[in-house]
Amino acid sequence: MQLELRHLRTLCAIADAGSLSRAAAAVGVSQPALTAQLQRIETVLGGQVFQRDRRGVSPTPFGLFVLSRARSALVTVDELTAGAAADGNPARLRIGGNANAVLTRLLHKLFEIPGTRVTVHTEYSPRLLLDLLASRRLDVAVLVDYPGHELPAVPAVGTHHIATEPVFVALPAAHRLAAADEVRLADLAAEDWLVTPPDGAGWPEVFYSACQDAGFAPRVLHMMSEQDMIRTLVGDGRAIAPCQATLRAGPGIAVRPLAGSPLRMRHLLGWRHGGALGDRAAVLAGLAVEAYREAAADSPAYTAWLARTDTALTDTAWTNTAWTDTAWTR
Repeated sequence: MQLELRHLRTLCAIADAGSLSRAAAAVGVSQPALTAQLQRIETVLGGQVFQRDRRGVSPTPFGLFVLSRARSALVTVDELTAGAAADGNPARLRIGGNANAVLTRLLHKLFEIPGTRVTVHTEYSPRLLLDLLASRRLDVAVLVDYPGHELPAVPAVGTHHIATEPVFVALPAAHRLAAADEVRLADLAAEDWLVTPPDGAGWPEVFYSACQDAGFAPRVLHMMSEQDMIRTLVGDGRAIAPCQATLRAGPGIAVRPLAGSPLRMRHLLGWRHGGALGDRAAVLAGLAVEAYREAAADSPAYTAWLARTDTALTDTAWTNTAWTDTAWTR
């Protein structure tokens, strides 16, 4: 016998039920048939998964090992195959994005709406998020791209521009330029840089191009996406890093604009046409714009830059649309 997904589901059903009789009723087979199947599965696995006592069954130490991997495998398979099955439920909103200030603040708004069941899926790559939208595994996603490296148009996916923002730089608080209103990129030519990995949407290619235009090739010593580690290295004076304008300065870190804004990025909201959103995409886009405005207002460096440059933060489209309490209920 070869181990199949249905066997993993059987093991999980037994563990969840706590007894063979209850598990047999749940999966629709007789208890003797389930007992015989369990014995065959344990033979294939080479160890006892459950031990019996008068209260039912409980996993052995080996069984705990097997069950943890069985559940992980089933979650992965279900994720691969659940796109169409989960589609079209107006009471559920599957939202994706990169873990940034826009997504975080948008989630705060969505979780507060009565009757809304929100599930969150974060990915680093905007291209992957776009694919998850098109393949019906997400209903909506917060995306980023870069002028000159725009995400491709996908017929099944609609997008709304949230904002285009300048890329800033995170410096150690003791850096010689940390107190400047803005920093020339060329003045950072001799620095050790930390950049986040390629995201498939134009980063860090746009960063290298901007440095080349400024007359130097950056000395990139570190590449990582973990925000805590980035803050630690910058705060300890080990490197400087390009960053989003909405990044809040922390202990040991100064966030400063780059003179002339040689680097820019766009924030977008994407949704799938004909999906669970229906005609509510406009409402959600309005909430995303509000979320971005709040994130910008919470960044002193960005707020100062906006005032100094007299730059409009976002357009006003879709910002006044009301969201009713029953917007996501049947």
